[in-house]
Amino acid sequence: MTGNHGPCCGPGRDAAQPPPSLIALTEIAGPGGGVRPGPADDAPVAQAVPDADARGAQAVPDADAPAAQAVSGTDAPPAPGAGDAARGVRRAGWDRVRVELPGGRFLMGSEDADANPGDGEGPVRSVRVRAFAIDAYAVTNARFAEFAEATGYVTDAERFGWSYVLAGFLPAAARRTASRPAGTPWWCGVPGACWRAPEGAGSDLAGRWDHPVVHVSWRDANAFCAWAGARLPTEEEWEYAARGGLEGRRYPWGDELTPAGEHRCNIWQGRFPVRDDGEDGYRGTAPVDAYRPNGFGLFNVVGNVWEWCATAWDGARVIRGGSYMCHDSYCNRYRVAARSRNTPDSTAGNMGFRTVSQ
Repeated sequence: MTGNHGPCCGPGRDAAQPPPSLIALTEIAGPGGGVRPGPADDAPVAQAVPDADARGAQAVPDADAPAAQAVSGTDAPPAPGAGDAARGVRRAGWDRVRVELPGGRFLMGSEDADANPGDGEGPVRSVRVRAFAIDAYAVTNARFAEFAEATGYVTDAERFGWSYVLAGFLPAAARRTASRPAGTPWWCGVPGACWRAPEGAGSDLAGRWDHPVVHVSWRDANAFCAWAGARLPTEEEWEYAARGGLEGRRYPWGDELTPAGEHRCNIWQGRFPVRDDGEDGYRGTAPVDAYRPNGFGLFNVVGNVWEWCATAWDGARVIRGGSYMCHDSYCNRYRVAARSRNTPDSTAGNMGFRTVSQ
């Protein structure tokens, strides 16, 4: 890979404060204005929240654990590869499935030549984790809406009044006036952008209830976890689960990005950040059960949206998995060992989470 390995996860909230004079999207294009992310053939180019400290890998008995066997929850996930075909009419609780993992020893990290040395992926080391259960899917818009309705919770993006949106999802007039952070000009600070309105005022969640919730900070994710009786995974738990039982592989399914030409995750194809060709079926977020699950039955652990972890990293929090904005010319962090970070109050249109319990 060539490129500068720059961040596609969204700058920290302090990178740019949109000025109050920014024009809201509805004043530029009216309700629903702008390019709506979605299937590629449809799209053109302060509340108190528990500050749970990160917990590292925990000791478990020395005997190696068997592979994951049981799936718990109100419904089983679709069959491997079902993706869009399994969608249709959703059954209650389909997105609340948890996979029980036995824990044990695994090889964490990589010494991949394409890794950014500053990311700290290596060295490869043997790590043990306790048994735990993890969501088969990232938290959906529907699940987060249930939480917000039940609690009245206001997210960081809603309190601050803005969040980062990919410039290509905005009308031309909004792109021209948007506040953009230095070094990552494809991000626009958009007034009104939040989980309910992913592209700002005038946008909504129609057709995206089964997509991962975005524009949620680490603090927001922890608030959801407290309500749901869950927590965020540690970085060690996340990587153990994402590998799906495979050892030393680049991706959850092996070493080849598109085996036999099949897309297995939602990332950027084309020229970043100018145009996403959508060869994998989507521009922007995809439904949380798109593509094949890994060997443990987890969907979309790489690509689609970055996922918050509990683990601290120099005052920030670890995020894993990459997103629909990752491209091998710039950010190849859709590998299972890849890692990045952001500040606990930061939000963007490609950052979500999934939960665990023990």
